[in-house]
Amino acid sequence: MPQDMPPRGGYEPVQYKPGTNEMKRMEIRNCIPNENADLLQRNLPAKGFRPGILLLGMGAVMSYGWYKLIGGMREANELGREKMWARINLIPLLQAEEDRDQVRRYLADQKREKELLGDNAKVYNSDRFVRPTFAVTPPPTTN
Repeated sequence: MPQDMPPRGGYEPVQYKPGTNEMKRMEIRNCIPNENADLLQRNLPAKGFRPGILLLGMGAVMSYGWYKLIGGMREANELGREKMWARINLIPLLQAEEDRDQVRRYLADQKREKELLGDNAKVYNSDRFVRPTFAVTPPPTTN
């Protein structure tokens, strides 16, 4: 089967827009008058968006996305900073509450030791203060 080939000498150039280089060359040579130039041109429609418009649209969408992303990151950082400063400002209150609880437990422990051992019994080998360690145990239950 023979293959389709272009005609001898090739196809004629296709005019995409008015005022292309080929038409300007013809006008310069005075082959065709200016008033008939529009009749010989073939204006093909553009298919889809022009690349510049597409790139401009993509750039606008991406710029808006980056703007929102950076704004959200700044807000998250500010909320984290606010949370940290709230905790920092609450530390003295929480420390005072823990100290009061430790003193209450220490005095209750001293009272229990006095009831069990009497006045002169020394439990520790040193006179230095030893911070007590308390473990929370559930109350005994009977079945």
